[in-house]
Amino acid sequence: MKLLQDKVALVTGGSRGIGAAIVREFAAQGAQVAFTYRSSSAQADAIAAELA
Repeated sequence: MKLLQDKVALVTGGSRGIGAAIVREFAAQGAQVAFTYRSSSAQADAIAAELA
């Protein structure tokens, strides 16, 4: 069982940098992840597609 299985995470600033790394790691550990972004909609779309 993964560490964050059946957990939900909200990551602010999740479209780039450290936030994006956190989004990816939480998802890899089994969490359902939602994230926000301020201005990097293309990067946010890319991460969302990667995790889908």
